Amino acid sequence: MSSSVDYEKIPAVALNFSVRKRLALYLNPTNTVAADWTDIAEKMDFSYLEIKNLEKRENPTHKLLEEWQTRPGASVGKLLLLLEQAERKDIISDLTSLIDEDCKKYLERQKDLPLQVPEVDSGHQDRSITVHDGAMPEMFDAFICYCQSDFQFVTEMIRQLEQTVYNLKLCVFDRDVLPGTCVWTITSELIERRCKRMVVIISDDYLDSDACDFQTKFALSLCPGARTKRLIPVIYKPMKRQFPSILRFLTVCDYTRPCTQSWFWIRLAKALSQS
Repeated sequence: MSSSVDYEKIPAVALNFSVRKRLALYLNPTNTVAADWTDIAEKMDFSYLEIKNLEKRENPTHKLLEEWQTRPGASVGKLLLLLEQAERKDIISDLTSLIDEDCKKYLERQKDLPLQVPEVDSGHQDRSITVHDGAMPEMFDAFICYCQSDFQFVTEMIRQLEQTVYNLKLCVFDRDVLPGTCVWTITSELIERRCKRMVVIISDDYLDSDACDFQTKFALSLCPGARTKRLIPVIYKPMKRQFPSILRFLTVCDYTRPCTQSWFWIRLAKALSQS
Protein backbone atom coordinates (compact mmCIF):
# COMPACT_ATOMS: atom_id res chain seq x y z
CA MET A 1 0.00 0.00 0.00
CA SER A 2 1.96 2.97 -1.30
CA SER A 3 1.15 6.46 -0.08
CA SER A 4 2.87 9.68 0.89
CA VAL A 5 1.18 9.39 4.30
CA ASP A 6 3.13 7.84 7.20
CA TYR A 7 0.42 5.53 8.55
CA GLU A 8 2.45 4.66 11.64
CA LYS A 9 2.00 8.23 12.84
CA ILE A 10 -1.78 8.27 12.31
CA PRO A 11 -3.81 7.00 15.31
CA ALA A 12 -6.45 4.38 14.57
CA VAL A 13 -9.14 6.76 15.79
CA ALA A 14 -8.64 8.70 12.53
CA LEU A 15 -10.47 5.97 10.61
CA ASN A 16 -14.06 6.99 10.07
CA PHE A 17 -17.24 4.95 9.78
CA SER A 18 -16.99 4.06 6.09
CA VAL A 19 -13.68 2.22 6.62
CA ARG A 20 -14.88 0.53 9.80
CA LYS A 21 -18.08 -0.60 8.11
CA ARG A 22 -16.21 -2.23 5.23
CA LEU A 23 -13.76 -3.85 7.63
CA ALA A 24 -16.73 -5.35 9.45
CA LEU A 25 -18.17 -6.69 6.18
CA TYR A 26 -14.88 -8.52 5.59
CA LEU A 27 -14.06 -9.61 9.14
CA ASN A 28 -17.38 -10.30 10.89
CA PRO A 29 -18.20 -13.52 8.95
CA THR A 30 -16.58 -16.52 10.67
CA ASN A 31 -17.62 -19.20 8.17
CA THR A 32 -14.81 -18.53 5.69
CA VAL A 33 -11.34 -19.94 5.22
CA ALA A 34 -9.84 -16.46 5.46
CA ALA A 35 -8.81 -14.83 8.74
CA ASP A 36 -11.69 -13.10 10.52
CA TRP A 37 -11.98 -10.57 13.35
CA THR A 38 -11.00 -13.15 15.99
CA ASP A 39 -7.63 -13.66 14.29
CA ILE A 40 -7.06 -9.91 14.21
CA ALA A 41 -8.09 -9.66 17.88
CA GLU A 42 -5.51 -12.27 18.84
CA LYS A 43 -2.82 -10.35 16.94
CA MET A 44 -3.92 -7.23 18.85
CA ASP A 45 -3.20 -9.17 22.07
CA PHE A 46 -6.81 -9.38 23.21
CA SER A 47 -7.27 -12.14 25.78
CA TYR A 48 -9.47 -15.20 25.32
CA LEU A 49 -12.09 -13.81 27.71
CA GLU A 50 -12.07 -10.44 25.95
CA ILE A 51 -12.62 -12.15 22.59
CA LYS A 52 -15.44 -14.31 23.98
CA ASN A 53 -17.11 -11.18 25.30
CA LEU A 54 -16.80 -9.47 21.92
CA GLU A 55 -18.50 -12.47 20.28
CA LYS A 56 -21.73 -11.38 21.97
CA ARG A 57 -21.70 -8.08 20.11
CA GLU A 58 -23.85 -7.53 17.04
CA ASN A 59 -20.85 -6.02 15.26
CA PRO A 60 -17.71 -7.48 16.90
CA THR A 61 -15.29 -5.87 14.44
CA HIS A 62 -16.63 -2.40 15.21
CA LYS A 63 -16.35 -2.96 18.96
CA LEU A 64 -12.90 -4.51 18.58
CA LEU A 65 -11.58 -1.42 16.78
CA GLU A 66 -13.28 0.86 19.28
CA GLU A 67 -11.52 -0.81 22.19
CA TRP A 68 -8.18 -1.34 20.43
CA GLN A 69 -7.85 2.31 19.36
CA THR A 70 -7.50 3.33 23.03
CA ARG A 71 -4.42 1.12 23.51
CA PRO A 72 -0.82 2.32 23.13
CA GLY A 73 0.55 1.92 19.61
CA ALA A 74 -2.88 1.61 17.98
CA SER A 75 -2.13 3.27 14.65
CA VAL A 76 -3.41 2.92 11.11
CA GLY A 77 -0.02 1.49 10.13
CA LYS A 78 -0.24 -1.14 12.86
CA LEU A 79 -3.70 -2.19 11.72
CA LEU A 80 -2.50 -2.56 8.13
CA LEU A 81 0.45 -4.63 9.32
CA LEU A 82 -1.87 -6.95 11.26
CA LEU A 83 -4.12 -7.39 8.23
CA GLU A 84 -1.07 -8.21 6.12
CA GLN A 85 0.17 -10.72 8.69
CA ALA A 86 -3.29 -12.31 8.66
CA GLU A 87 -2.98 -12.63 4.86
CA ARG A 88 -5.92 -10.29 4.25
CA LYS A 89 -4.28 -8.23 1.53
CA ASP A 90 -7.67 -8.28 -0.21
CA ILE A 91 -8.98 -5.96 2.50
CA ILE A 92 -5.98 -3.65 2.24
CA SER A 93 -6.36 -3.45 -1.52
CA ASP A 94 -10.05 -2.64 -1.32
CA LEU A 95 -9.73 0.00 1.41
CA THR A 96 -6.58 1.77 0.18
CA SER A 97 -8.35 4.87 -1.14
CA LEU A 98 -10.71 5.20 1.83
CA ILE A 99 -7.93 4.82 4.39
CA ASP A 100 -5.73 7.29 2.54
CA GLU A 101 -8.58 9.80 2.44
CA ASP A 102 -9.25 9.46 6.19
CA CYS A 103 -5.57 9.88 7.02
CA LYS A 104 -5.23 12.98 4.87
CA LYS A 105 -8.32 14.49 6.48
CA TYR A 106 -6.81 13.78 9.88
CA LEU A 107 -3.56 15.52 8.93
CA GLU A 108 -5.48 18.49 7.54
CA ARG A 109 -7.31 18.85 10.84
CA GLN A 110 -4.00 18.81 12.69
CA LYS A 111 -2.82 21.80 10.63
CA ASP A 112 -5.66 23.86 12.08
CA LEU A 113 -4.60 23.19 15.66
CA PRO A 114 -2.83 25.87 17.66
CA LEU A 115 0.90 25.27 18.05
CA GLN A 116 2.08 24.20 21.50
CA VAL A 117 5.28 25.50 23.01
CA PRO A 118 7.83 22.67 23.45
CA GLU A 119 7.89 22.95 27.25
CA VAL A 120 4.25 21.94 27.57
CA ASP A 121 3.83 19.73 24.52
CA SER A 122 2.46 16.40 25.70
CA GLY A 123 3.88 14.57 22.71
CA HIS A 124 0.51 12.97 21.87
CA GLN A 125 -1.02 13.07 18.44
CA ASP A 126 -4.35 14.40 19.77
CA ARG A 127 -4.33 17.48 21.96
CA SER A 128 -6.54 17.67 25.01
CA ILE A 129 -9.91 19.15 24.22
CA THR A 130 -12.06 17.55 26.92
CA VAL A 131 -11.73 17.51 30.69
CA HIS A 132 -10.70 13.85 30.94
CA ASP A 133 -8.40 13.60 27.92
CA GLY A 134 -5.26 11.73 28.86
CA ALA A 135 -2.78 9.54 27.01
CA MET A 136 -5.60 8.70 24.61
CA PRO A 137 -8.51 10.90 23.46
CA GLU A 138 -11.69 10.65 25.51
CA MET A 139 -14.48 8.81 23.66
CA PHE A 140 -18.24 9.17 24.12
CA ASP A 141 -21.42 7.21 23.40
CA ALA A 142 -23.21 10.33 22.19
CA PHE A 143 -22.76 14.02 21.48
CA ILE A 144 -25.63 16.05 22.91
CA CYS A 145 -26.76 18.89 20.64
CA TYR A 146 -28.74 21.43 22.67
CA CYS A 147 -29.34 25.15 23.18
CA GLN A 148 -28.79 26.84 26.53
CA SER A 149 -32.49 27.23 27.32
CA ASP A 150 -32.85 23.42 27.22
CA PHE A 151 -29.96 22.72 29.57
CA GLN A 152 -32.24 21.64 32.43
CA PHE A 153 -33.37 18.69 30.33
CA VAL A 154 -29.71 17.93 29.50
CA THR A 155 -29.00 17.60 33.23
CA GLU A 156 -31.93 15.20 33.52
CA MET A 157 -30.51 13.23 30.60
CA ILE A 158 -27.16 13.01 32.42
CA ARG A 159 -28.91 11.72 35.54
CA GLN A 160 -30.98 9.14 33.67
CA LEU A 161 -28.33 7.83 31.27
CA GLU A 162 -24.96 8.29 33.01
CA GLN A 163 -25.82 7.85 36.68
CA THR A 164 -27.95 4.73 36.33
CA VAL A 165 -27.46 1.13 35.25
CA TYR A 166 -27.14 2.30 31.62
CA ASN A 167 -23.73 3.85 32.48
CA LEU A 168 -23.50 5.74 29.19
CA LYS A 169 -20.96 8.47 28.50
CA LEU A 170 -22.42 11.66 27.07
CA CYS A 171 -20.50 14.56 25.57
CA VAL A 172 -22.05 17.74 27.00
CA PHE A 173 -20.19 20.76 25.67
CA ASP A 174 -20.57 23.01 28.74
CA ARG A 175 -19.39 20.26 31.06
CA ASP A 176 -16.81 18.29 29.06
CA VAL A 177 -15.01 20.68 26.70
CA LEU A 178 -12.00 22.65 27.91
CA PRO A 179 -12.30 26.46 27.63
CA GLY A 180 -10.12 28.44 25.26
CA THR A 181 -10.67 26.22 22.21
CA CYS A 182 -12.13 27.04 18.79
CA VAL A 183 -15.81 26.13 19.06
CA TRP A 184 -16.38 25.04 15.46
CA THR A 185 -13.17 23.03 15.11
CA ILE A 186 -13.60 21.23 18.43
CA THR A 187 -17.30 20.53 17.84
CA SER A 188 -16.52 19.00 14.44
CA GLU A 189 -13.81 16.78 15.91
CA LEU A 190 -16.05 15.60 18.74
CA ILE A 191 -18.96 14.73 16.45
CA GLU A 192 -16.87 13.07 13.74
CA ARG A 193 -14.22 11.23 15.75
CA ARG A 194 -15.06 11.06 19.43
CA CYS A 195 -18.81 10.30 19.59
CA LYS A 196 -20.59 7.22 18.28
CA ARG A 197 -23.95 8.95 17.99
CA MET A 198 -25.62 12.31 18.32
CA VAL A 199 -28.74 13.25 20.28
CA VAL A 200 -30.46 16.40 19.03
CA ILE A 201 -32.73 18.07 21.57
CA ILE A 202 -35.43 19.75 19.48
CA SER A 203 -37.29 22.80 20.77
CA ASP A 204 -38.47 26.17 19.50
CA ASP A 205 -35.23 27.72 20.75
CA TYR A 206 -33.20 25.02 18.97
CA LEU A 207 -34.55 26.36 15.68
CA ASP A 208 -32.95 29.75 16.38
CA SER A 209 -29.56 28.42 17.49
CA ASP A 210 -26.68 28.84 15.01
CA ALA A 211 -24.58 26.36 16.99
CA CYS A 212 -27.29 23.67 16.91
CA ASP A 213 -27.86 24.30 13.20
CA PHE A 214 -24.15 23.83 12.48
CA GLN A 215 -23.85 20.70 14.64
CA THR A 216 -26.89 19.05 13.07
CA LYS A 217 -25.93 19.82 9.49
CA PHE A 218 -22.32 18.77 10.08
CA ALA A 219 -23.42 15.41 11.50
CA LEU A 220 -25.81 14.88 8.58
CA SER A 221 -23.04 15.71 6.11
CA LEU A 222 -20.99 12.84 7.57
CA CYS A 223 -23.81 10.37 7.04
CA PRO A 224 -26.45 11.25 4.44
CA GLY A 225 -29.68 9.57 5.46
CA ALA A 226 -28.28 9.19 9.01
CA ARG A 227 -27.45 5.55 8.35
CA THR A 228 -24.07 5.77 10.03
CA LYS A 229 -23.83 8.39 12.76
CA ARG A 230 -27.35 7.53 13.98
CA LEU A 231 -28.79 10.93 14.81
CA ILE A 232 -31.57 10.68 17.38
CA PRO A 233 -33.95 13.67 17.61
CA VAL A 234 -35.54 14.16 21.04
CA ILE A 235 -38.57 16.31 21.82
CA TYR A 236 -39.09 16.91 25.54
CA LYS A 237 -41.69 19.69 25.53
CA PRO A 238 -44.49 20.84 23.16
CA MET A 239 -43.40 23.00 20.25
CA LYS A 240 -45.20 25.95 18.70
CA ARG A 241 -43.11 25.90 15.55
CA GLN A 242 -42.66 23.28 12.85
CA PHE A 243 -40.30 20.36 13.36
CA PRO A 244 -37.06 20.91 11.36
CA SER A 245 -37.46 19.52 7.86
CA ILE A 246 -33.89 18.19 7.61
CA LEU A 247 -34.69 15.69 10.41
CA ARG A 248 -38.17 14.70 9.23
CA PHE A 249 -37.01 11.27 7.99
CA LEU A 250 -35.69 10.23 11.42
CA THR A 251 -37.60 8.42 14.14
CA VAL A 252 -38.19 10.83 17.02
CA CYS A 253 -37.88 9.98 20.71
CA ASP A 254 -40.85 11.91 22.11
CA TYR A 255 -40.97 12.75 25.83
CA THR A 256 -44.19 14.76 25.49
CA ARG A 257 -46.49 11.76 25.01
CA PRO A 258 -47.76 10.56 28.41
CA CYS A 259 -48.64 7.12 27.03
CA THR A 260 -45.01 6.35 26.09
CA GLN A 261 -43.13 8.52 28.61
CA SER A 262 -42.40 5.57 30.91
CA TRP A 263 -40.49 3.88 28.06
CA PHE A 264 -38.64 7.00 26.94
CA TRP A 265 -35.32 6.50 28.78
CA ILE A 266 -35.24 2.76 28.10
CA ARG A 267 -35.65 3.31 24.35
CA LEU A 268 -33.11 6.12 24.24
CA ALA A 269 -30.54 4.19 26.28
CA LYS A 270 -30.97 1.12 24.06
CA ALA A 271 -30.47 3.20 20.90
CA LEU A 272 -27.27 4.71 22.32
CA SER A 273 -25.92 1.37 23.58
CA GLN A 274 -26.04 -0.47 20.25
CA SER A 275 -22.78 -1.22 18.46
